[in-house]
Amino acid sequence: NGVAIAGHCQIGDDVIVGGLSGIHQWVRIGQGAIIGAVTMVTNDVIPFGLVQGPRGELDGLNLVGLKRRGVDRSDITAMRAAFQMLAVGEGSFLDRARKLSEETESDYVREMTDFVLSASDRSFLTPK
Repeated sequence: NGVAIAGHCQIGDDVIVGGLSGIHQWVRIGQGAIIGAVTMVTNDVIPFGLVQGPRGELDGLNLVGLKRRGVDRSDITAMRAAFQMLAVGEGSFLDRARKLSEETESDYVREMTDFVLSASDRSFLTPK
């Protein structure tokens, strides 16, 4: 209710956007992400990301949504490890995504890394 989505946004399947939130123009939100209520999103959101707070911070993964979709526990574990690797490590966010893309066998992790590595007009919300 009362969500403002600016022009040229791309919102993936099964995304939940909380009430009174705003999404900046040209932002991409990956499949299965959840945006908390009263949140301003100014950068791209990885698939299955959890964004909350007035200035939209990437706080983790949408674990509830993944469990409700029936995602296998091993895939969720792989996604959590991938999220941690994206959050901290050597190199830039994109460097870590490239490395993760080469190493993963999980389709869900690959979806996250493909999203990060694809062309975008915005930067990404990165894990804090």
